[in-house]
Amino acid sequence: MSGAELFEGLFADVRVMGIFRGASPRETVRLCHAAWDAGVTAVEVPVQTEEAFASLAAAVAAGRERGRTVGAGTVRFPEQLRRAVDTGARFTVAPGLDLGIVRLSGEIGVPHLPGVATSTDIDTALKAGLTWLKAFPASVLGAEWVRAQLAPFPEARFVATGGMGASNARDFLGAGCRAVAIGSAFGDPEQLARLVDEGLLPAVGSRT
Repeated sequence: MSGAELFEGLFADVRVMGIFRGASPRETVRLCHAAWDAGVTAVEVPVQTEEAFASLAAAVAAGRERGRTVGAGTVRFPEQLRRAVDTGARFTVAPGLDLGIVRLSGEIGVPHLPGVATSTDIDTALKAGLTWLKAFPASVLGAEWVRAQLAPFPEARFVATGGMGASNARDFLGAGCRAVAIGSAFGDPEQLARLVDEGLLPAVGSRT
């Protein structure tokens, strides 16, 4: 399955990805279940530390039981990429665009979502065959940045990441993002309820 096919499927119905950084394996799994219970189909666990790989492994195991997709984030080096895939990550995410990581991802056969913050980043990624891109840091770039970049790059599929929550996710989706990555809301019942109220997550009765 290509990266475009995977991400299109993951965000076809619920346009929210959970992202859980720096939590223990137990807490990571708890947050993953909160996201899955809310209807989210994909979560990302950043792997910047040795402990983070343990959290990724726990999330992968929990996701396997529920038929959910788990990816690894903050993948910047080849050894991280290989280890994340060996741990069971179905996709990888990076804060920036590294064509070496893009090539290695293609060789391994794992979808990669690189971070972009400039027109040059976007153009380079698209020419490398990637259409799904991580707009990062989204809250700094702003929703108008997304709208402006989609004018010359209409084929780009942005996932807004960084500073996303119940207060601004709708703005980024309205500007043209295909999905938003949210973390803290899944540990906060008030934010979670607001995401439901905003129509970003399904109502309780419709969750699977």
